[in-house]
Amino acid sequence: MAASRLLHALGFGADEVMLMERVRCYGCPSEPFVTMKAIDLTDTDTLYKKFVNYDDHKDFEWVAVERKHQGHAIGTDEVKGWAFFELDTINAAKGGAPRAHVDALRLLSVFLAHWDNKSENQRLVCLSEKDWPEGGTCGAPLAMLQDIGGAFGPRKVDLEGWKKAPIWDDRAQCVTSMTTMPYEGATFRPVRITEHGRRHLAGLLGTLSDPQLTDLFTGARFDQVTGLLSTGTSDTIPEWVAAFRDKVRAISDGPSCPQ
Repeated sequence: MAASRLLHALGFGADEVMLMERVRCYGCPSEPFVTMKAIDLTDTDTLYKKFVNYDDHKDFEWVAVERKHQGHAIGTDEVKGWAFFELDTINAAKGGAPRAHVDALRLLSVFLAHWDNKSENQRLVCLSEKDWPEGGTCGAPLAMLQDIGGAFGPRKVDLEGWKKAPIWDDRAQCVTSMTTMPYEGATFRPVRITEHGRRHLAGLLGTLSDPQLTDLFTGARFDQVTGLLSTGTSDTIPEWVAAFRDKVRAISDGPSCPQ
């Protein structure tokens, strides 16, 4: 929730995610996420539905509710989403985003430690549904981050791990990567960030106030000990805000990037 709200605040595409204190679900198993994953892997959806009891219900606390970003997803039966190395194909001369915006998205992904960046965790959507005829070309495609739950550290919401995750491989050359993260960066290859891209993201991040950051982390319950990957200790919201500020300075401070 924190990552998606941060993306929205900075002007990037993201799904809308919110937390509900309690949700009552009829016919749900005790572990819906794990159960549905197992059903998908074993292709037993039809068999499972025969045993669902919709008279029974379970209450779940602090549930994430997600609403998809507007627009139809662009993809094929074989390929879903996009890989980070494909961002090189975005061409401003053909109507795509300028390089500064593309680099800002790359650098923000490193900032968030979006290490689980396989193709299906990013999405390409068409925002211009009316002028997108079947078999035609989408007039307004948008590349966005879709599944960003594995962020803020290599263990997901891992303050010490997030603080240690570097922004740069080589600050003098403005080369960044995620080689120190799980999967050694996955689809994110080492890339040189332009000065325009660095300054663009630094300017966006610099507009956020401490009260806004406090609300961001408090609303996403970053001070609570929850989740399967929890370290078992809770960190204070001021510690998260301070870490956020330190990582912003790693982007904004220092010399200009080579042209």
